[in-house]
Formats: sequence, C-alpha cells, structure tokens
Amino acid sequence: MSEMNERKSVIERKTAETDIKLSLNIDGSGKYDIKTGSGFFDHMLTLFAAHGSFDISVCCAGDTDVDFHHSAEDIGICMGKAFSEAAGDKRGIKRYADILLPMDEALILAAVDISGRSYVSYDAGALPYKVGSFDTELAEEFLNAFVRNFPITLHIKKLSGTNAHHILEGIFKASARILREALSKDVSGGGVPSTKGVL
Repeated sequence: MSEMNERKSVIERKTAETDIKLSLNIDGSGKYDIKTGSGFFDHMLTLFAAHGSFDISVCCAGDTDVDFHHSAEDIGICMGKAFSEAAGDKRGIKRYADILLPMDEALILAAVDISGRSYVSYDAGALPYKVGSFDTELAEEFLNAFVRNFPITLHIKKLSGTNAHHILEGIFKASARILREALSKDVSGGGVPSTKGVL
C-alpha cells in the first residue's frame, strides 16, 4: 500500500473484551461513521476524521458495563494498525509536522515525526477525571495504543486551557492535522525521507 493514491486499510479485531471493525482512507475527504460506545469519544474521533481529512469508519462493541478502558485502548490499537498498513513504506511523505492549535481558551502544541520509532510525550495538565461519562485519562491510553501500533514520535502539550472538553478537543484536532501534514506528499522528492533509506 505504498502508492500515495492507495493508502487504505481495513482492520478487524475481536477479543473477549471488544469486537472492532475499522476502515481508513488516509487520502479521504473527512467522511466518518463512528460508533465506539461512548458519545464523547465518538465526538473526538469525528473531529479527528474531519480535521485530518481521513475517511474513517469505526464500529466497536465493547465491555462498557465494566468501563470504556478496553474499548479506547483497542480502538487505538486498530487505528494504529490501520495507519501503519495504509502508510506503507512512507515513500514520498513530508515526515514531520507541528501545530499550535487554539480551541477557545485552550492552546495545544503538537508535533510528529513519522519516524518508525514509537514514542509519546503527553502533557494535558491536570484534567478533571471525567468529561460526561468519558474518563479523561483514556485519551492518553488511546494515543499510546495508537503509537505502539503505528510507530511514530508524537509530542502533545497543553500550553493553556481550563475547560477539559476544549483541551481534549484541541488535542484530537491537533493530532489529526499534524498527521495529515506529515503523511502528505513532499513535492521536493519521492524517496523515503531518511538517510537510512527506510522508516
């Protein structure tokens, strides 16, 4: 799937805790069909699809009678696998991107290197435990699972903000926008953007 116009993937994963079907088109137009079992997380992934111009379909049946932890983590696993498969050998991409993204009073710094190495630095500050029924710590769990399965270097830092909804919304929007930019075509050349010759 290394061709820039064929960057698509379909992932299915079933465990004793979750049953997930996910499809991704990196070069989409922001179309989405999101059913995670959490209204707030549906909202975050809808923003992620729209701001990344990714076509994403997610259907997750999870053990939400326990809590949403397994669903958030396993969706992150599936999303990471989908991006990894769809990105292929990463030939011709820009590789790096960063953004300062405002969301009302919140300001989020995000940067990414499509490096082939899994690393997350996540600093959202002290958030209340929940937004609605969603445990705010699960945003970090999702991103950790995503990066373990799509080996990239991702830095997220809240520079300002007091409203947890705005902060998390800014994080998902910023993450999507830097991924879109870093995975976009580098017009300066079509090779793998590394002196190693591989990412």
